[in-house]
Amino acid sequence: MSQKRHVIDRIAPGSIAEELELAPGDVLLSVNGSGIEDVFDYYYLTKDEHLEILIEKGDGELWELEVEKGEDEELGIEFENGLMDDYKSCHNRCIFCFIDQMPKGMRETLYFKDDDSRLSFLQGNYVTLTNMGDRDLERIIRYKLAPINISVQTTNPALRCRMLNNRFAGEALKKMDRLFEAGIPMNGQIVLCKGINDGEELERSIRDLTRYIPCMESVSVVPVGLSKHREGLFPLEPFLPEDAREVLSVIHGWQGTCMREYGTHFVHASDEWYLLAGRELPPEENYDGYVQLENGVGMLRLLMDEFAEALAQLREEAPAGVKKPVEGQTHTVSIATGFLAAPFLQRLADDLMREFPDRHIRIYPIRNDFFGESITVSGLLTGQDIRAQLLGRELGERLLLPCNLLRSGEEVFLDDMTLGELKTALQVEIDIVKSSGQDLLLAMMGSLEV
Repeated sequence: MSQKRHVIDRIAPGSIAEELELAPGDVLLSVNGSGIEDVFDYYYLTKDEHLEILIEKGDGELWELEVEKGEDEELGIEFENGLMDDYKSCHNRCIFCFIDQMPKGMRETLYFKDDDSRLSFLQGNYVTLTNMGDRDLERIIRYKLAPINISVQTTNPALRCRMLNNRFAGEALKKMDRLFEAGIPMNGQIVLCKGINDGEELERSIRDLTRYIPCMESVSVVPVGLSKHREGLFPLEPFLPEDAREVLSVIHGWQGTCMREYGTHFVHASDEWYLLAGRELPPEENYDGYVQLENGVGMLRLLMDEFAEALAQLREEAPAGVKKPVEGQTHTVSIATGFLAAPFLQRLADDLMREFPDRHIRIYPIRNDFFGESITVSGLLTGQDIRAQLLGRELGERLLLPCNLLRSGEEVFLDDMTLGELKTALQVEIDIVKSSGQDLLLAMMGSLEV
């Protein structure tokens, strides 16, 4: 195999790489005499405290550099390709795949189905293990890369083959045994489909997964997302409130068992189940440190608790850089969000307005016409739906939008509308709000004097 060349895209300010006078466009050829296949090799090889790095400069000159550093200290190099290799696409045809439910005409990258174990390690993506070869597994174990996030769906091999439409999907579950035996931390996910892997099958899956504790640190159960673009796809039904209550009963039962036997709640229901069932969210301690936050497990509880803490702080003393509202001054802001979070944001807004009557906050739940009304999370809202439903509404001085509406690092919505285009259409200033409760509170308080 020819030696791979990895082009440097960015150098972190103040990093070792900057001290070495490396620059974008330089090429990393080897570390300690070893070629680098992908990001797995890079992270493993650069953990050493003594490194010998071979760099090809932009003018073709070769630099042999010696580096002394801390064991966990990074070099500060970012590459053109985050994986330092081609992405592995998914070979499954899952009955619940949301990408198959997207309308035509969107940007091409949105239709790419990844199933790459390296993205699990780097970005927290969930993988099915069907695309992981023996060599990949051996490198994960040898390099001790963790955690590995696994889309389990069911531990019934035959049912898993049917759900993933892959005859190897059941056999792939055995790879969890090897990861467990090697002590590699894992997290699991079950996308629940009504009448398919719920009920007794859900009981079986949770029971089977408990034997991987403590290496399997958590399992989340999330409802399948069903858009309106399902022509020709496997017939799936939406969950009803009574279904959600049954799912919560199963999960809460296993949480009690796991707490008694292992000291962890282990299995967690995503926030949607509580909203659909009409149940209150569990307290913070039930989420085991919010281990599955990015999977929609505990996001609303964390937001509410952080907001309450920030509001209590504001009663006593304004956070750094912010003064309390000026007496007699009024300020109005509006918030656009999905139907899922809207009732909770309204509760927070009411708490704030009771404390500060001169603050006026309007909450606008946005119906998802693009994907269908059954999609209620804010992260799948489009610019065109926000524009259509807010035109002519009283928006106040500013419109607040959650950061998960935009493509990472860019001011572009899922449907390619830009933030600037939305501002022009609505004729209002728009603030993008980070996910913490304190950030939300400060944004709701509006343009305070600093």
